Amino acid sequence: MTSAIVRISPNQFQRKLLLAQSRQTLGVLGRVCYTAVTMQRYKTLLLALLAGLCTVQLAAEVVDGYDNDKPFPAHKVIGNIYFVGTEGLGSFLITTQEGHILINSDYEQTVPMIRASVEKLGFRFADVKILLGSHAHADHMEGDALIKKLTGARVMALEQDVPLLQKLRPRGEPHPIDRVLHDGDEVKLGGVTLVAHLTPGHTRGCTTWTMKVQDGGKSYDVVILGSIGLQRNPNNLGYILVNSKEYPEIVDDYVRSFKVLRSLPCDVFLAAHGRFYLLKDKYAKLGKGGPNPFIDHAGYLAHLDLQEKAFKARLEEQKAAAK
Repeated sequence: MTSAIVRISPNQFQRKLLLAQSRQTLGVLGRVCYTAVTMQRYKTLLLALLAGLCTVQLAAEVVDGYDNDKPFPAHKVIGNIYFVGTEGLGSFLITTQEGHILINSDYEQTVPMIRASVEKLGFRFADVKILLGSHAHADHMEGDALIKKLTGARVMALEQDVPLLQKLRPRGEPHPIDRVLHDGDEVKLGGVTLVAHLTPGHTRGCTTWTMKVQDGGKSYDVVILGSIGLQRNPNNLGYILVNSKEYPEIVDDYVRSFKVLRSLPCDVFLAAHGRFYLLKDKYAKLGKGGPNPFIDHAGYLAHLDLQEKAFKARLEEQKAAAK
């Protein structure tokens, strides 16, 4: 019997592979390919793989032209804020004289890329003292345990995301949480203060971070958006807006979060995904004599407008379908 060919990203397949290996029922692996698979096919894929009915072609995890697995040049954003993530995943190093704060560990297998970026900028990875996250999805916080092991950093997260974080257990290790945060809590280190804003919907504990930064004798308000987008996976709780059994307050949470986000002063717009704030376009403008491209209040509002329009459209669509 000829097996089917299924395409899936390396990060996504690794987690399915570990599960299959634990059951000792792994099928045959295939060659490498570079296209994406939709998440709703995961369950079907795994069942087919375990039954030996398909081979797997590894593919890049690409969304809107941004590759989550592709290294991206580490760079200074503004003041003491540096980008150390991948093309698709936003990780940020905030430096101080008393050690550093890292936002988003990303996938566990992304950690070596983050470490290399930190060191390429001239900083010691071991000097990361605090590890924060945007929200409890694997592409942003799966690497927490590894970074804590490598640096000893204190891991902090909002209380509403703790249950999800406890399920992120690469290699079966417990997810570290050294401090449980609440809406409005401050995280301080070396004269830097970050404020945690609860902006739920994408997850119950989705967190948007704000801080002030000094650059060129001026002060700027920085917003590091967790996410206000809808899940692309119809089997994911965040995608179900109407009659959600697992997340019945999701609509109210999204509505509240849009209000909170619009109330935040924002000069510098950053986010958990590079595509949210057009990382590639802005990076290409750095060092070319113009103003800092990351100072983009209009871009922040445009992103909120785009996501709120999508949210309202999806809500009306699901309301109509539920009648």
